[in-house]
Amino acid sequence: MEAFNSYYLVIFLSCIVILSYLYNIIAKRFNIPSVLLLIATGIVIHQLMGVLGIPEYNWFPILEVLGIVGLIMIVLEAALDLELNRKKLPLILKSFSIAFIGLFASSFLFAYVLQYFLDCEYQNALLYAIPLAVISSAIVIPSVMNLEEDEKEFLVYEGTFSDILGIMFFYFLLGAMEAPEGQNIAGDIALNVVITVLLSFILSYILIWVFQKIRSHTKLFLLIAVLILLYSVGKLFHLSSLVIILVFGLILNNNKIFFQGFLSRWVKEDAVQNTLNNFKVVTLETAFVVRTFFFIIFGISITLGNLLSFTVFAISMLILAIMFALRFVVIRIFERKNIGLKTFIAPRGLITVLLFYAIPTTFQIEGFDSGILLYVMLITAVLMSYSLIRHSKRDVFEELVEEAELRAEQEEGSIVEGAESSDSDSEENEASNLDEAKDE
Repeated sequence: MEAFNSYYLVIFLSCIVILSYLYNIIAKRFNIPSVLLLIATGIVIHQLMGVLGIPEYNWFPILEVLGIVGLIMIVLEAALDLELNRKKLPLILKSFSIAFIGLFASSFLFAYVLQYFLDCEYQNALLYAIPLAVISSAIVIPSVMNLEEDEKEFLVYEGTFSDILGIMFFYFLLGAMEAPEGQNIAGDIALNVVITVLLSFILSYILIWVFQKIRSHTKLFLLIAVLILLYSVGKLFHLSSLVIILVFGLILNNNKIFFQGFLSRWVKEDAVQNTLNNFKVVTLETAFVVRTFFFIIFGISITLGNLLSFTVFAISMLILAIMFALRFVVIRIFERKNIGLKTFIAPRGLITVLLFYAIPTTFQIEGFDSGILLYVMLITAVLMSYSLIRHSKRDVFEELVEEAELRAEQEEGSIVEGAESSDSDSEENEASNLDEAKDE
């Protein structure tokens, strides 16, 4: 019986991975976020478990581990795709500014909404508001691959910066709330950032130098294990460990920039490039699998009954209204192209769930319902999907118009050429007739 159950579980897990791959194809074809399909699949599985009489299970420990690994892999995947050069500096600064303003302004405004409806301390409300204000790069990155290069890079940068800033803000606030009175919080935060950045650069240089010398073909998952280890140890020391992952990915992908002068003697370009190419594949595949099971399990853990409360619905709609109004204003200040599209590409996902479950019991708000989280995540994903589909249709329409105009120009040109050729033919005929008349 045990063997049967084991094989049944293996079949189930294999089907989930295959299904996720098919969802990616659907997402590329119809611009529907694959994450939305994964969550819906998890909800269906949860309902089937109830029908079959399978008892409820505490999914949080699994969800937390998958969330941590998924977060690392997603940020690493994004960092390995980002190229640093002077031409892209304005784009990077613009995306960082929008992510920074959007995150902090949304967090403070959402906190006022939660404080008003749930009658709680503002600091506690802010702790709940930050996860709702973070844009999920886990959803953005695979969803914007079909957009133009500039727009895709802007949204990838923004989502990555939002993740990093959101996590830093959340844990800094949590540290401030847990710190004894009279402690210099601002000084601790500044010191934390400086130490993390310096440590990130030192560790990244060492890792790249060491791993280029390893000749074994099985070193890539060893490198991933080391990065996860550094992230986890950094968290235990209350450092902003995600910066370590981001800096490592940026240095590895842009090694020619970071290894200049005497540092260029530290690296062998062929070895580093080979490691980079293989590492991109492994990171992409790992992020795909982890993301798949995270959102499936999240969907299984959802209780649909939480959505029936009018208070939950009202809070969620107000948060969404503030979110998109503020985002429209901020993007309008910095952007001039496709403002509507970029306004609605602001999904909430992995980071939102991960930070929400990281709130200690001592700071939890008794009246907060997880249905708020679910409403915000589902509606932002649906609006993003609608925006991408509409943008895709507009691109197709513009292409058809351009093709029609080009065809009309070609037909007009052929008509003109035909008319000119007929005129020349008639002139030649008249000339030949005149010649014949003279001969006669």
